[in-house]
Amino acid sequence: MTKKEHDSKFVIYQVLYIFVITVLALKGANLDLRRVALEEETVQVSVRDSLMAVLDSLYSLGIDFSIKIDPNVVVENEEMKKQLAEMNRKLEAVKDYVPPPKEKPKEEIKEEQSKLQLPISLKQTFIQNTWNMAKNSGNVPTTLYDPRDRSKPIVVIPPGKEVKFDLTDQTEVIVAFGTQEERVKVIPNKPPEIKIERVTTKMNAQDIYVRELQRITAFTVTIIDVRPEQLKVSYSGPISVSGPQKDAKGNMVYNVSLRIAANENQYDDWVDKNEGLREADGRYKANFFFIVVDEKTKDRVQVGDSFFFTDFAK
Repeated sequence: MTKKEHDSKFVIYQVLYIFVITVLALKGANLDLRRVALEEETVQVSVRDSLMAVLDSLYSLGIDFSIKIDPNVVVENEEMKKQLAEMNRKLEAVKDYVPPPKEKPKEEIKEEQSKLQLPISLKQTFIQNTWNMAKNSGNVPTTLYDPRDRSKPIVVIPPGKEVKFDLTDQTEVIVAFGTQEERVKVIPNKPPEIKIERVTTKMNAQDIYVRELQRITAFTVTIIDVRPEQLKVSYSGPISVSGPQKDAKGNMVYNVSLRIAANENQYDDWVDKNEGLREADGRYKANFFFIVVDEKTKDRVQVGDSFFFTDFAK
């Protein structure tokens, strides 16, 4: 309690005390203070109103000031009248001094720290056993950890920067930023896919000539992978290969032609050595294969197709 509040309460209690004693002296026994306060002739009207407000507040709190005393008390007391007049003057002077009840200060509401937005896009895809890219779109550094070993971060990405880093066989990574963390899944690195497509109709004829097949692209081989640069491509068979070129999707495309003999004599030698490759319908079949190995995942894929022909030339 402040000193100002203490002084105010002391004055009020003093006034009430003298007021009660004075009333007892003037009015006698078995008094109701509410009634006394309503008697205009007892005190000045302004003082009466002030006391009335105080008494109403006390009665509302359940405090009863009805007092019974000895009926033989002195009815008149001139000295008390003088004291009452003096207290009227003092009360008039201090009634406006009493401060209004002080409101209890509202408790300061501490706002929770707003949750930071994940600085790496939710559309971001992380892939096992290859390099990955991640951009930190936030304003605090972002650190990626392997959940199995948090002693050393995988990578630290400064605010607003994009960084390239490698992942191994993690199934998820922890993205730590500020005081928050999120877990982001890491998808498997799928094995490469090999597609072989025949792009000539010459092998549909009854007579098929090696010389013609050696001059054109008979097949295209497309190798599909999210990280084609970590693939090792090889092939086998009597073929000539050019490429790769990249298609619109970034896949590697190879052009394949037949390569058996530069002339008829070489062709005859080939036929003698590969008599077992002759089909029942009299055509010869020469197989070829493409082999792709992912040097990080160690996935190995092999796909092949066949050339058909009947003679070296017309």
